[in-house]
Amino acid sequence: MSRIGKSPIPLPEKVAVSLQGLSVTVKGPKGELSRTLPEGVSISQVENTIVVTPDNQKRKSRERHGLCRSLVANMVEGVSKGFTRRLEIVGVGSRAQVKGKTLVVNAGYSHPVEVIPPEGITFKVENNTNVIVTGPDKELVGNEAAKIRAIRPPEPYKGKGIKYQGERIMRKAGKSGKK
Repeated sequence: MSRIGKSPIPLPEKVAVSLQGLSVTVKGPKGELSRTLPEGVSISQVENTIVVTPDNQKRKSRERHGLCRSLVANMVEGVSKGFTRRLEIVGVGSRAQVKGKTLVVNAGYSHPVEVIPPEGITFKVENNTNVIVTGPDKELVGNEAAKIRAIRPPEPYKGKGIKYQGERIMRKAGKSGKK
């Protein structure tokens, strides 16, 4: 049995959960999220906790047990606290700014790249080089951060590009000098 799946999910005060079979809807101060869980697990609410249990001891049920518990726990955390992902832009002349809701990134191309956020995701820029992606859905926040990073991934020689905050770039030696 999954160690992660065994532990119950505590519900904060301002979070409401509605369960209908395998579909879960979580409402909180940061928004509302809903998801349909895969077959093989059952979900129930016991007082102020949510418990995910496998339907049987078949391999598929055991595989999905921890996954479903993590998905629901991320939904609960997202609507109560929210998720953030920070990116750093490294390089001369590379910068970002927010126009309305759209993020405009100048990353060394001949044109600025515009990123339009999906519903529920917000962009914020600090010091023209630090981009903060926030939202209640962990999956969406991570995907949008990955899309921004993919505009210009960091290169291994000088480290220029867009990287996650705290990401370590493996550096390569450049050309060797003449003898």
